Amino acid sequence: MTKMIKNTIVQTCVFVAAFLFLGCDSNDDDVQDNELDIAIPLNIYQKIYKTTSDIYIENGFVYINTDGVPDHKSPYFLDTQWESEKYAPYDGSNPFVTNFNFNPNRISAGNIRFKIPINPKKSSTTTPTSMGPIGVSLNGVPFYNQYAGGGAPLSNEINSFDQYNGHPAPGRNGGGGRYHYHMEPFWLTENYGKNALIGFLLDGFPIYGPEENGAELNSSDLDSHHGHSHPTSDFPGGIYHYHLTSDAPYLNGVGYFGAPGTVSE
Repeated sequence: MTKMIKNTIVQTCVFVAAFLFLGCDSNDDDVQDNELDIAIPLNIYQKIYKTTSDIYIENGFVYINTDGVPDHKSPYFLDTQWESEKYAPYDGSNPFVTNFNFNPNRISAGNIRFKIPINPKKSSTTTPTSMGPIGVSLNGVPFYNQYAGGGAPLSNEINSFDQYNGHPAPGRNGGGGRYHYHMEPFWLTENYGKNALIGFLLDGFPIYGPEENGAELNSSDLDSHHGHSHPTSDFPGGIYHYHLTSDAPYLNGVGYFGAPGTVSE
């Protein structure tokens, strides 16, 4: 009888301890999402290496100006001022492209101005991403959302992506178009790693590559915004961050996790 009582007490203690452990663990993300006050330092933003002026912080925002011209080669430099230096025909290496469709647009330089909050916080309401730039990559090329023109799926438009997984939008002001990525920018993940910081969305939260702890992520590993919270190499104290994945929605799901800043041109 005494032995049975002791076993019951031990089992109860183990159950309670397990319950408390799980409870604490499940609340960790809530603490990070809602209460962690992070001011992203200037040196992290300065990893964006291709800008048209110095990156600076003022009144709670970081200001990043870029021309949006990629620093890698592309077939879309044909018939541009950079053709002799940067043109390269499509080489068939993009795993998402089944039948390359060379679109009629060409790369042009713009004056894209990003104003992004340096204290990103979870927003009480979700702001959907719009067409056009929703973030900036390390080489100054804008990120676009998971939709083609008119809000259509990317399934057909993907075939116009070049070997580095980008393409230009239709021309602006009678000139060339804005080059952009909807998905993983292969130039950056090849040079910096598939688990590296790749850029920022307009709400200030960072974007990382498609791998984490040596494993490739997919959308089912992430929340409805296409991210999650925990420490990273750049933010050892933990931060919410997005991930690029090879499956839709590729970069962002239902909208921004935080309140977005602005972009203008």
